[in-house]
Amino acid sequence: MNNSFQDAVVTKYNIFNSLFLSLPYRGIFQTGSLLPILTQQSEIGFQEGKSPKEIIEHFFSELLETATPKERADLLFAFIQYIERQVVLFDSVEDAAFDETHDLTGKGSVTYLTERLENDELKKKLLAKLEDFSVRIVLTAHPTQFYSGKVLGIINDLEDAIKANDFTEVNQLLLQLGKTAFINHEKPTPFDEAVSLCWFLENVYYDAIPSILEKLINGLGMSVHDWPYPNVFRLGFWPGGDRDGNPFVNPEITLKVADRLRETLLRGYYRDIRQLKRRLTFKGVDDAVSLAEKKMNSTIFGPFEEGYESAQELIDELLKAREVLVNKHQGLFVELLDNFILKLNLFGFFFASLDVRQDSRKHGKAWEDILKRLEKKIPLLKYSDYQSWDEAKKIDLLLSLNIPLRDEDYEDELTKDILGSIRAIKTIQEKNGEKGAHRYVISNNTSALNVMQVVSLAKNLIADEEGKLALDVVPLFETVDDLANAPGIMRTLYENEYYRNHLSNRENHQTIMVGFSDGTKDGGYLRANWSIYRAKEELTKVSREFGIKVTFFDGRGGPPARGGGNNHNFYSSLGKDIEDKEIQLTVQGQTISSNYGTVTTAMYNLERLFTAGLENHLFKGHRDDELTDADKDLIEEMAEIAYNSYLDLKNHPMFVKYLDKKTPLRFYGQTNIGSRPTKRGNDDEGLKFEDLRAIPFVGSWAQMKQNVPGFYGFGTAIQALAKENKVEDIKKLYQKSLFFRTLIENSMQSLSKAFFPATKYLRDEEEYREFWDKMYEEFLLTRELLLEVSSQKELLDSNNVTKVSIKTRERIVLPLITIQQYALQMLAGDPKNLQLDVETYNQLIIRAMFGIINAARNSA
Repeated sequence: MNNSFQDAVVTKYNIFNSLFLSLPYRGIFQTGSLLPILTQQSEIGFQEGKSPKEIIEHFFSELLETATPKERADLLFAFIQYIERQVVLFDSVEDAAFDETHDLTGKGSVTYLTERLENDELKKKLLAKLEDFSVRIVLTAHPTQFYSGKVLGIINDLEDAIKANDFTEVNQLLLQLGKTAFINHEKPTPFDEAVSLCWFLENVYYDAIPSILEKLINGLGMSVHDWPYPNVFRLGFWPGGDRDGNPFVNPEITLKVADRLRETLLRGYYRDIRQLKRRLTFKGVDDAVSLAEKKMNSTIFGPFEEGYESAQELIDELLKAREVLVNKHQGLFVELLDNFILKLNLFGFFFASLDVRQDSRKHGKAWEDILKRLEKKIPLLKYSDYQSWDEAKKIDLLLSLNIPLRDEDYEDELTKDILGSIRAIKTIQEKNGEKGAHRYVISNNTSALNVMQVVSLAKNLIADEEGKLALDVVPLFETVDDLANAPGIMRTLYENEYYRNHLSNRENHQTIMVGFSDGTKDGGYLRANWSIYRAKEELTKVSREFGIKVTFFDGRGGPPARGGGNNHNFYSSLGKDIEDKEIQLTVQGQTISSNYGTVTTAMYNLERLFTAGLENHLFKGHRDDELTDADKDLIEEMAEIAYNSYLDLKNHPMFVKYLDKKTPLRFYGQTNIGSRPTKRGNDDEGLKFEDLRAIPFVGSWAQMKQNVPGFYGFGTAIQALAKENKVEDIKKLYQKSLFFRTLIENSMQSLSKAFFPATKYLRDEEEYREFWDKMYEEFLLTRELLLEVSSQKELLDSNNVTKVSIKTRERIVLPLITIQQYALQMLAGDPKNLQLDVETYNQLIIRAMFGIINAARNSA
């Protein structure tokens, strides 16, 4: 399967790539003819130690000596546009060949799982597990995805045409692609981002998830009609609800996005009902389907009182029609009706649960506002006294309050937003059902008080007549210290009588979110991953002690440096000491379009997440890769050494300055990719490491082709243990442990996408020489030792598809890297020597960012 990648993807891409030269655009032949020369000169130039400036100037002096500075700049912009479309073409060719380069029914697939159920006992064990098991994918809008719906539509059609080897259609679509704008001239709003991600819900997940369930049901020899576990797959959604640091999200947008999710889903239902109407034309059934069509139309467009109030109402009507179909018409086309009812059970009238997220510090400020207002009415309650109290006393006070919280009583916009966002949850539940919005995520959660601040607000705002809350409060632990403190925080919550009663009303279920992105930014790759693993073990232990079913919600990004890479293997590798009843993770930016952008790729990756969560339960007796105490001690030792190595780099006097002055970090806010700022805090406070968001932080290293957060410290850790004669122990651990093996191979992805020669020119600046050398030496050391530990000759030899894909993509974007670094180099030089105005160089940097982001697919 792996050997076919060269023929099915690379060769085919080269053939279709030649079509670009025939497109009737002005200057495209010159662009397409000169671009391979720039690629070649970049390869040779970097090998010879030339700087990007020297490579670009040599290119022009050799081929376009008489060109004016503006003509040269125009050609560089034309190269960027050309490469952007080459990246789209390669994506489409790769996705079109997905079933040729991946074993869709092999290890990790639903088919492979059901075929391994060798006896009734295993089947019963699986069905018992499915009673409380699920996979929840949460789509998040982050500035690593910028394709609009119209571009996504072209990409989708392009993939189909490539599959069919329809050169005429491919040529037409490339023509359309060339005329269609890739980038936004203005920043998208949170609602714009939601609409963009709704494209994937409507065109991918709506079909992919039911198809997986049908495969599972058929593999188990069951019927769709009798399937009792519709919630094994669930969808979550953050755009419009995630207001952490995004000043543009407000309660009105939250409600508007919830309506859009519902409307997107109902349109799909309406199309399906019309299809049913074409087949279910039998007496006693046709009237029911016609009524469903009419009522669904009213549900979407009005009059709303003539429509459906809930999905269950429609299901009940269709089940009555099904009885007639089975009893009087031999069940003809009953499978079509059953499959539609399955969708109704899966998606309800909400499609995806809209999570609300806010920073804990904002809740503290809101309570300050509320308590100071209360102080004016009750002089005995002074906020200054409250501040001096211990946590337990503060929690008792907040829970004792039974007060009206009205927006009009407060002037602070933050307080109003927090109150409005909690009220919005109840409004959404009333319209879309409780599953439409039932979670409040608290980022930067550092204490039990942070959780109880939200619980106390919700208690006064949306509790029912009995005082019960239809809300799951989800603390998010991100930094190394917060992860270490998390078990103690949860113990305090579990011991609180009010919170314990609240959990009993929520089926004794607690969701805890852990953040790979900020964890890695804070503690480095190895420390963050291992801290999360150990925190999950301890959180599982304390939750089991109190009889609480804990679910871990992983805040993962695309690249390994933000918890990405091969997630399936991570979930397969969890031991018995980590609760695995549910798998929940965020899917961000380019990961959505690369891993879940088509029905085929979405099914492939969702199936592997699903089966990964079942492997531990079903086949534990067949596994011998559980980590022993000695294994854990070994990883802990490596993690601590790697952490100290990363801290040494992070605390280097040039670290923040390098990010600010030498990388494209400062340009992220100008890309108009996402609506959120690139950092928390005020712009006039200057750049502070703690305010940096993980995405532009990791993304900047990726733009520099250094990928430091994805590997730094790993090599130093192995080297230190090798001096203690423990390298053989590490090799044995690699062979034995899927968890450790996945850590190494995901880090290899970051190393594979690194290209230090592109920034070697920075060594010429005395201020940055030592800092650059420090990063490069760790890169070389880590690459050498990971290869030694894994017994591989080249990075990613164990995954040829990924290896060849990365190599091809990196070659496609090499000219972009050269152009971007050239512009950065020019801006860093003497302003008197600039041949173009500063804004032109800025735009070269920004425009090159898009192609580099997309070619990486997961941004590092």
